[in-house]
Parts: sequence; C-alpha cells; structure tokens
Amino acid sequence: MKLKQYEVLKWASLFLEENNREARVAELLLQHHLGFTRSAFFANMRETIPSEVYQAFQTDLEKHANTGIPLQHLTGYEEFYGRRFQVNESVLIPRPETEELVQHTIRAVTSRENQKVRIVDAGTGSGIIAITLALELPEAEVIATDISPEALQVAQTNAARLGATITLMEGDFLQPLTDEQLPVDILVSNPPYIAETEREELHDTVKNFDPELALFAADDGLAAYKKMMKQATTLMNRNSLIAFEIGHMQGEAVKQLVEESFPGSNAEIVQDINGKNRIIMAKIK
Repeated sequence: MKLKQYEVLKWASLFLEENNREARVAELLLQHHLGFTRSAFFANMRETIPSEVYQAFQTDLEKHANTGIPLQHLTGYEEFYGRRFQVNESVLIPRPETEELVQHTIRAVTSRENQKVRIVDAGTGSGIIAITLALELPEAEVIATDISPEALQVAQTNAARLGATITLMEGDFLQPLTDEQLPVDILVSNPPYIAETEREELHDTVKNFDPELALFAADDGLAAYKKMMKQATTLMNRNSLIAFEIGHMQGEAVKQLVEESFPGSNAEIVQDINGKNRIIMAKIK
C-alpha cells in the first residue's frame, strides 16, 4: 500500500506523542530519510513515499520511541550557528544555549582593537565552538583541546568539511598549553557542569546517550571550572577574556572562582534567551 507523506507524518507524530516523545522528531526524521530541504518537504506532502524509505523511517522512529536514542544519533548531524556538524556517541550534542556563548565571544573579540588573538576552546567535543569562532573570526588563531581522542577525531572531521583552520591538542582542558607555556588571549569553554546528584533529573535521551565525560563533574559540577582556573593562572595574557557556559544555578560560584583566581578581574553573569544564568564573561586585567 502506497502511503502519502502527510499520512505518514500524521501517524508518526501521534505515535511519538503516545510514547511520550516530542512529536516534531517525526517531521525532522522523515525529512532526513526523504533527503528533502524543509521547503521541499512541505511542498511534497501529497506525494507517496517509496516503501524502502518508509521502512527505514519506521525502524528509526520505533528505535527513538523505545530507547530514547537522540534524533541526532540517527541522522548523524546537528545544526549549529547555521552550519551542519557531524555528531556521534563520542561527543555532546550541540545545544542552542551554546550559540549564545559563541555570540558573546565573537562580540567581545570584534570589539577589540587587535583581533589577532589566540583563542582556546577547552574541551571542544565535536568542535562546534572552535570551528565557528575560526570561521567567524578569520584573524584569530584557534586552538581546540579535548581529553578524548574520539572527540578530537570528530572535531577534525568537522573542521576539514567546513574548511576551518584550527589546531587540535589532546589533553585535559588547558594542560596541553601549560605543557608548552602557550599564552592565551581568549579562553572559552562549555565544560561538563552537571552534578552527579542531578543525573536522575536528566531526560533519557541525554543521560543514556551523551558521553558522561561531557556531562558530569565532581564538586557539585564545579570541578572543571576549578581545574581550568588553576591551569589558566599562568597562561592568560593581560586584557584577556574568559567565557564559560555554566549551569543556571552556578553563576555566583563560578564568578567567585574566576575573581579569586584573577584578583582585579571583572566577571559578569549573563542570562540566556530564556532568562536563566548561562554564561560567565570575565575580563582579565
């Protein structure tokens, strides 16, 4: 039996709702399997779907409903800052909030008289921050670090495909730079910041599929910031900048940590589009 696209979409959306999943996943997954752009997807609603496409779509849909496997692991990519990035089980799936971290960093760099700066993205994962900054700030030198060789391979693939020039270094946050005593002008990071006590509050699509290394941190989620501050004290240039993504309850704690590590610095808590504390921007004198 030949099924029309709108019929399949209607059935799939209801199926996901009945299984307590987001109905919109059906639209995005079907668009992926059909290989359509968004406009072509809606223009072809009354066209029939080839049986082999329908079967592959149904298999992925049921897998998502039953296990919670993220849409991005089924398609192999996620959009970030207008670009498509490869993702897999070795890296954190990009979040919209991180785009705001990137926007604030770009704004801070472009306001500088000299934009030939060294930017370090500590804990780069799939490379979304480092690659975006390299493409948006062509005068900057961008270094991306990660302790996971698998994550660095994903970042390398994304950089090559998107034509971004970045230097990849394996190590624990800033450790590769401290080893070589490479000074830093801009430190940006979206590190693991979820406390272990919050594990059960996470959706299964997150806690069962994103790498634990990229999610959880000791010391109530502050361990990564403490480690980076200790590493950064010998690296940050004068008039440098630190930009961190944070958990929405961590603003004051991370702000205090930065200001204690760099006396005289000016750290600001920035809210995201939803009004939650999400970013620390600190000017290091």
